[in-house]
Amino acid sequence: MRNALGLMLASVLAAVVIAGGWFFYSSRADQGAPKTTAARAADPLPAKLGAKDDVETTAALAGKPAVLAAAPAPAAAPAIPVQQKSTCANPNALGVSRVVEIDTTGGPGFGFETFKQFDFLTDKEVVLTFDDSPWPVNTPAVLKALADECTKGLFFSVGKHATYHPEILRQVLAQGHTIGTHTWSHLNLNSKKLTEQQAKDEIEKGFSAVKLALGTEPAPFFRFPQLQHNPAMVTYLGTRNVAMWSTDLDSFDFRKGATPEKIVETVMTKLDKLGKGIILMHDFQKHTGEALPTLLARLKAGGYKIVQIKAKTTFQSLPEYDEALLKELKVPTSSARPIGSVVQTVSQ
Repeated sequence: MRNALGLMLASVLAAVVIAGGWFFYSSRADQGAPKTTAARAADPLPAKLGAKDDVETTAALAGKPAVLAAAPAPAAAPAIPVQQKSTCANPNALGVSRVVEIDTTGGPGFGFETFKQFDFLTDKEVVLTFDDSPWPVNTPAVLKALADECTKGLFFSVGKHATYHPEILRQVLAQGHTIGTHTWSHLNLNSKKLTEQQAKDEIEKGFSAVKLALGTEPAPFFRFPQLQHNPAMVTYLGTRNVAMWSTDLDSFDFRKGATPEKIVETVMTKLDKLGKGIILMHDFQKHTGEALPTLLARLKAGGYKIVQIKAKTTFQSLPEYDEALLKELKVPTSSARPIGSVVQTVSQ
């Protein structure tokens, strides 16, 4: 009897010990025991780099012994910033390899067809530029092709076109592209028929028109129509701290008989020879939008990378041109205000 009672008490005591041990183990696991990689992946907060289990796992995979540093004293956990998720739906997109910010002080020039001073692209880097924005059907087609590959371009808007289709130009800006200007009416500023003042008017009026269309100042970037760089206007743009953009290679998408296939082959043949460059295209042209998906695919297949261009500051238009344009277009002064300063959602 005594032996039976002793065995019974020993069994009860063992059960209590086992239960207590399980409770202790379970509580420790819930309160911060090292997690597996899978557990950390499901955790809403990232594990600290260099945790013991990370070091041991890495060492085991490498076949080397783990070396642990002394644990630092506990410190208050820093606030963890919320990371914005990528809006790119294409996991294999061409994307943007780097973003370049341009200080436009003094009016620097870019594009080796005209300017030789600033060679900022490395091998296999490309800048996509588009002239004559905005235009119905064609500009949206270009925007879609760029969005599908999650990449960015530099657009040079004609002032008149901006006043015709401001909603399209605002789409260009809303999708994260950079917008410069291309004069008011695409006149050749090197023409002997233009006075110096008329050439200045073409430049300034173009900037004011793009500002009016966007509701905000454009970038201080300018491209001469037909790449005709009037020396006096080059100097003038320098005083206005506007960077000038020529090109490294022309797509010739504006030529009669241009087809999407020809545009792609023209660009790729020149680009493969140069190895990098600023590409001139026109979103005003129908075939450019048609060619762009194939061109972007060829760029990616060829190992080319897109460089996005931004300006360090915005352009400051001249009030006299802003006011003159409003009068010419018979636009009420209040419409020049950005829509966000006029209409706001206060409840939804």
